[in-house]
Amino acid sequence: MRQPVIIDRSRDPHFMREALALAAQGAAKGEVPVGAVVVHNGEIIGRGFNCPITTSDPSAHAEMVAIRAAAQHLANYRLPGCTLYVTLEPCSMCAGLIVHSRVQRVVYGATEPKAGVAHSRGEFFTQSFLNHRVLVEGGVLGEECGAVLSAFFKARREQR
Repeated sequence: MRQPVIIDRSRDPHFMREALALAAQGAAKGEVPVGAVVVHNGEIIGRGFNCPITTSDPSAHAEMVAIRAAAQHLANYRLPGCTLYVTLEPCSMCAGLIVHSRVQRVVYGATEPKAGVAHSRGEFFTQSFLNHRVLVEGGVLGEECGAVLSAFFKARREQR
């Protein structure tokens, strides 16, 4: 029989602020400001921000970078018991990686109405064909995360 998963949400805002700080690092490099951290046993073991432009790597989304770092930290391609905090709802590419890496929980800030697959454009993580279930929660510091993205794109439009 499966043991119930006990989730401590009290530190969610703290870890989302860590992800927001990483998003700011990405924005400073001209990248879309999305940040992510992977947490295991209350410790950040992976950090990342969007960097597909600066690395010429279309897969270098914040989630990808943070999950790669966490896997290296644990020396394991699976991340059981880990929570991914990301400032923006994951896209389909990142959602696939989240499932394959066996992340236990995803906590995101702002919704992504165009490409988010946790809730906005379908509920990918609830699909019956998946062999791993991910707990998903959205809206943690959602307004703050959304404001960072809105300000970035507003400034970009004004530059044109």
